[in-house]
Amino acid sequence: MDWKPDRESKTPIYKQLALYIETGIADGTFPHDKPLPSERGLAKEFGINRSTVVAAYDELESNGLIERNRGSGTTVSKDIWGISKKRIPSWNRYIEAGSFLPNLPVTQRIHKEMTEQNLINLASGELSQDLFPMKSLREITSNRSFIGSLGYDHPQGNVILRETLTRHVKNSRNIETNPTSILVTSGAQQALHLVVQCLLQPGDAVAIENPSYHYNLPVFQSAGIKTFYLKGDRDGINPNEITTLYKKHRIRMIFLNPIFQNPTGTVMSEERRNKVLEISSEFGIPIVEDDPYSLTSFTGEKIQTLKSLDRTGNVLYISSLTKIVASGLRIGWIIGPKAVIERLSDAKQQVDFGHASYTQWIANDFLDSNNFESHIKHLVIQLESRRNQIVSSLQTYLKDQVNFYIPKGGIHIWCRINKDFNEIQLLEESIKRGVIYVPGSTMGSEKGFVRFTFSREREGTINEGIRRFADAIKKVTKK
Repeated sequence: MDWKPDRESKTPIYKQLALYIETGIADGTFPHDKPLPSERGLAKEFGINRSTVVAAYDELESNGLIERNRGSGTTVSKDIWGISKKRIPSWNRYIEAGSFLPNLPVTQRIHKEMTEQNLINLASGELSQDLFPMKSLREITSNRSFIGSLGYDHPQGNVILRETLTRHVKNSRNIETNPTSILVTSGAQQALHLVVQCLLQPGDAVAIENPSYHYNLPVFQSAGIKTFYLKGDRDGINPNEITTLYKKHRIRMIFLNPIFQNPTGTVMSEERRNKVLEISSEFGIPIVEDDPYSLTSFTGEKIQTLKSLDRTGNVLYISSLTKIVASGLRIGWIIGPKAVIERLSDAKQQVDFGHASYTQWIANDFLDSNNFESHIKHLVIQLESRRNQIVSSLQTYLKDQVNFYIPKGGIHIWCRINKDFNEIQLLEESIKRGVIYVPGSTMGSEKGFVRFTFSREREGTINEGIRRFADAIKKVTKK
C-alpha cells in the first residue's frame, strides 16, 4: 500500500483512512471476495494507533460499506456488490465536498458539550432562562388574540412589526428609517449570511475586527471571501487601518461591532466612529454594523450607533432580540437602502419563504408595550450584577494571572492569561472540572486569551465556574 496519512491535514487521520479504504473498495484495490486488512495490520502498516483504525472501520460500517463478522474478519458489504446491485451513497465524500463549511472543531466541541453535559456555562452567548421576560410573553400569548395571517407574510416581514421596529430604533437608538428599508430575519446571524451571500463575490476582500465574533464564522470562507483584520484597543479599531487595507487590498466591505464589542466589551470612541464613517464615504465602502448590545449600558448612557450617525446611507445595520429578550424568538432585522433590502428579501424568500408570522406577532406586541422598557431596565441591573461578580471572582482566584478590561455593557469579558498554556489542554481540563468557556483563538489570531460570558449563569455559579477554571489553569501550567 502506497497510501500514507497526512499528519499536517486538518482532516482527522481516521477520516483519511476511511476515505482511502472507501476509494479502494470502489476501484477494486480491496476486492469484495477477500477480507479487508486487520485492524492491527493496518495500524502497523501506517504507523498509527489501532484505535484510529477502529474509528475508520466504525465509520465505514455505519455507512454500510463494510461488515464485521466474528471469526471471519472484516469484509466489503454484500449489499454493495450483491444481486440487488444497490449501493449506499458515499456520504463522507458528500460531507467533505460541500461548499458550506462546518464550524471549527473546537467550536463544534463546545456546542456539543454545552448541549450534552450539565456544565457551568460561561461560553454560550445568550441569556439565562430567569432573564427571559416569561411573564410578559405568556401574557401576550394567553390573553391577546392573534390577528395575523397564518399564510405566507410579506417577504420583508410583517408590515406591522416593521412599523413597530421603525419606532423602536428611532426611540431607543436614534436611527431614522421606514418599514420599506427593514428586513425581518431569523436573528442577526441569518442577516449576516444574507449580506455575505448576496452582496459579495468569491475573491472579494473584507475587513473584520480582531478579535471578533465574525472571526469565528466560516461564512466568509464558505463564500470564498478574503478577510483582513482591524486590530482594536479600548477605544475600538483604528480607522486609519481601514485606509491602509483599502489601498492595499481594495476591501469591499467593513464588518464592525462597535458597541460593547464581542468579545472585548469595548466601545468605539465617538471620534473613531465619525472617522470610520468619513473613510467609508471617501472610498465608497459599505459598513455592516452588528449591534446586539447597545441597550445594555450599565451607566445608562445612550451610545450613538454608526447607523444613527450615518448621513449618506453607507451603513447596513443589523440587530436582534436574541441577546436582550430571548434567543428562541429568532427575531432580527437589517436596516439599509431599499434596493439592498429588496435583494436580501428575495434571497431570504428562496430559503424559507419569509419569517414565521406567529413569532413576529409576539415580538411586535412585546416591543410595542411598556413591558419592553421595564424588561430592559431589569435586564441591565441583572447583567451589571453578574459582571461585577465575574470581575470579583477573577480578582479573587486568578489575581495577577489575568488581565482584562471591565466592560460597561454587553455580556462578555475578554481575558488575557499571563501564563504559557496549551489552549486545548486547558479547555479539556476545564470541562473535566465542569466549566466551559470560549478559547480566544476562535475569536482572534492572537494566543493566550479566553472569553467568558456572564449572562447565562447566576452570581453563585459564576463564582464557582471561575474557581474551577483557576484550578484548571494550575493543573495545565504546573511545572
